[in-house]
Amino acid sequence: MVLPRRLPRAFRSGRNWVALSVLAPLGMLAMCGLMLLDLRRDAWDKAEQTSRNLLQVVERDIARNVEIIDLSLRAVVDNLREPETSAASPRARQMILFDRAATARDLGVMLVLDENGDSVLDAAFLPARKVNNADRDYFQAHKARSDLGLYISKPLVSRLTGAPIVVLSRRIDKPDGSFGGVVLGSLKLSYFSRLFDRIGLGQDGAINLYLREGTRVVRHPYVAADIGVNLAGTPNFDRFVREGSGAFVGTSVRDGIERHYAFTQVGAFPLVLNVALSTREIEAEWRVKAFGITAVVLVLCGLTIALSLLFGRELRRRAEMHVEMARLSRTDALTGLANRRRFEHALARAVEDARRTGKPLSLIVVDADHFKRCNDTYGHAVGDEVLKGLARCLSASVHRPGDLACRVGGEEFAMLLPGTDADGALSVAREVHAQVSRLSVPSAGIAAGAVTVSIGAAVGNGAGAAQDLYRRADAALYEAKAGGRNQTRRATGMGEGQGKVAA
Repeated sequence: MVLPRRLPRAFRSGRNWVALSVLAPLGMLAMCGLMLLDLRRDAWDKAEQTSRNLLQVVERDIARNVEIIDLSLRAVVDNLREPETSAASPRARQMILFDRAATARDLGVMLVLDENGDSVLDAAFLPARKVNNADRDYFQAHKARSDLGLYISKPLVSRLTGAPIVVLSRRIDKPDGSFGGVVLGSLKLSYFSRLFDRIGLGQDGAINLYLREGTRVVRHPYVAADIGVNLAGTPNFDRFVREGSGAFVGTSVRDGIERHYAFTQVGAFPLVLNVALSTREIEAEWRVKAFGITAVVLVLCGLTIALSLLFGRELRRRAEMHVEMARLSRTDALTGLANRRRFEHALARAVEDARRTGKPLSLIVVDADHFKRCNDTYGHAVGDEVLKGLARCLSASVHRPGDLACRVGGEEFAMLLPGTDADGALSVAREVHAQVSRLSVPSAGIAAGAVTVSIGAAVGNGAGAAQDLYRRADAALYEAKAGGRNQTRRATGMGEGQGKVAA
């Protein structure tokens, strides 16, 4: 993986990349969710528009046919009142009373019944076919009331044709206002089936036509057992009647399927029509799209997370590598102590801090005595072991977090002691001598006490430069070596001669 040379600080953290690897897919999922909701809303909008269009077309067709039959019935009632009609011959009377609408394809029969329910006039036959319908609900209703107007019956079977029909009828009054019979026209239920069959509503879709009192006139798809069933009192039908027109989602009492119902009253007639679409089928196409989109988004999210984790891991690896390289650049590879580069940086900072705070700053320079002779006698491998041992001795002699032990080159070491005065520095020097006195290298036969060091110490308060403090400590070190080695010498002050102190 190729990484840019420089990244913003926020993008160098592996933790931030892990966070982004979660937030980015969450954002993708949120956008996907919004898009799917929008697609679902479109599916519902399309279904609602389709329902409204179908409802409008079907309602107009039914209302027009019912109105045509009703106009024919009104014409019969009006013409029966005319004296010329009674005086006309049977053939002429038939032609006067019944217009061409009586021969329409979907019209079953058109009859005039007298006050006893017997057929006296027939639009299709002369003389009239004999039938008595005095027991029919429409006949009894007109006989009982004179103000019914158009009466639409429940579904029934024609006694003349044997076909399922619904009867539309009007009352005929005698000149004195008493009941004189009924004129009726029957509408075949096959008309509704033929009308509804042209409409595709899906497997669970339905169209229903009800009388306002609750009786189902017809249902599509057609099932004989559904015809004539009264649904008054059910939640859905009560809402149809109460609201008149509208749409809602409800569960059918017939089969328990949840549907979207669009409903209206048919013209000014006591008929209620609804178009019902299954909610499952409304969302079927959307579900297919939703599944495909979701699958793609989940795959992309998975890839995003995987790549982000890999990238974050690579960044962490690089950061760890940089930390290690930085540590190695400031650490002596042989002894593990701070190297000269780190020492110089720490010394300059310590001098600056001492100058700002006024606190003392001590520097101890340590050099192994006769180290070249040790290397020549035992070899460089033993010399390296001696240097490692000296490093352990120096590390064991300092205990404060701010103290720093360094190897500044060859067999020379330095100890930086911020906030330490001359007495403290000499105390640390004595501890170094004590630790070194116990140092031995068994593999080379070097016993404890065979290795010694010379120490130079200098104390400052930040008044001079870092180089001045180091120069004074180094001068004190050479004073110790000149004085016989295995001892400590302290520089007495900045710009003063070197003072001899006990080892």
